[in-house]
Amino acid sequence: MSEQTRAQVRTQGRTARRVVIVGAGMAGVQTAVALREQGFTGDVTLIGAEPHQPYDRPPLSKAVLLGKAEGSAFDIDFEALGIELRLGCEALGLRPADHELDTEAGPVPYDVLVLATGAEPIQLPGAQGVPGVHLLRTLDDAERLRPVLAQQHDIVVVGAGWIGAEFATAAREAGCAVTVVEAADRPLAGALPAEVAAPMTAWYADSGASLRTHARVERVEPGAVVLDDGSRVPAGAVVVGIGARPATAWLAGSGVELGAHREVVADSHLRTSVPDIYAVGDCASFPSGRYEERLLVHHWDNALQAPRTVAANIIGEAPAAYDPVPYFWSEQFGRFVQYVGHHAPADSTIWRGDPSGAAWTVCWLRESRLVALLAVGRPRDLAQGRRLIEAGMPMNPDILADPSRPLKDATA
Repeated sequence: MSEQTRAQVRTQGRTARRVVIVGAGMAGVQTAVALREQGFTGDVTLIGAEPHQPYDRPPLSKAVLLGKAEGSAFDIDFEALGIELRLGCEALGLRPADHELDTEAGPVPYDVLVLATGAEPIQLPGAQGVPGVHLLRTLDDAERLRPVLAQQHDIVVVGAGWIGAEFATAAREAGCAVTVVEAADRPLAGALPAEVAAPMTAWYADSGASLRTHARVERVEPGAVVLDDGSRVPAGAVVVGIGARPATAWLAGSGVELGAHREVVADSHLRTSVPDIYAVGDCASFPSGRYEERLLVHHWDNALQAPRTVAANIIGEAPAAYDPVPYFWSEQFGRFVQYVGHHAPADSTIWRGDPSGAAWTVCWLRESRLVALLAVGRPRDLAQGRRLIEAGMPMNPDILADPSRPLKDATA
């Protein structure tokens, strides 16, 4: 390709297309902003199903829920950036042959479409529409739950995953009596091995919350949750946190390939199976060369980082592959928990510190290389570990296991 041709491609990428982004959460907003930051001068339209100004989600289970903040709107001047917002406008379908998105407000034409619809919480079977049953995913959810916490109801949390633990933490801080019921034998059963999750079980009792494992919900009645063993747990309110799934039902019949979890299947450049359509954030999986498997990452950092790749590929100036070291954090029961990387059951585990204490780390090695790390109250381990995972350097297991030694000293 000649330099003149390259210049023409750059010019076309920057000016000649209308980009429509479906989803006004972190991934959608950051895609719009990244397009402008990288010099795109065409039309950018951001479509969101909720009527609120685009907002960040992590504060919903913390400051917003506890009434310490009224909202968490992004501090972005969309008008100044030339980003058109269409809020309270739900996407209904997609017609790629016509390059049109169908919405409640009518069809929206696009040259390039970005799917950023995120994930939606899984409902508790039989509990939909039952008074006093709540989810925690949106700003409206948090605002409905505020008075519940303020009135110090007896609360049952269904699910001891990340969101269940964070909500239980906030509810205890608000002075509520909290019972967490979990169908598995431990908290975070879907995310962490048993030996790693086991120390976290004590955190619930330490905070004054009751954790009941091997407890499946049979039904929800007014004022109580009935478990499959027949026991009844008093409940002024019930909060369901049993996971989330990609919000992709509206893509049925569009020709966009979906994966095993109903997520959009994207390639390493975050392109979908349909030309001129990209996917980013919680609704999409991507192939990781680093981990040699397809990843579906439902975390804030992925929604922050991936849009830069999407924007670069839309513009076409420097096509880029997306192969991150995944990262997330959780604040629960007075502890700051951070995880970086991705581990598999066959990876070996090395502990740094006493898991019954306030600060400890778990490292996962694959063929002597660090591939993932969970840090509880050890942010330095996390920061150094992230760099070591990115570098793919061999590690000395003996030094790695010594919590008094910096993680970076363990390079072999």
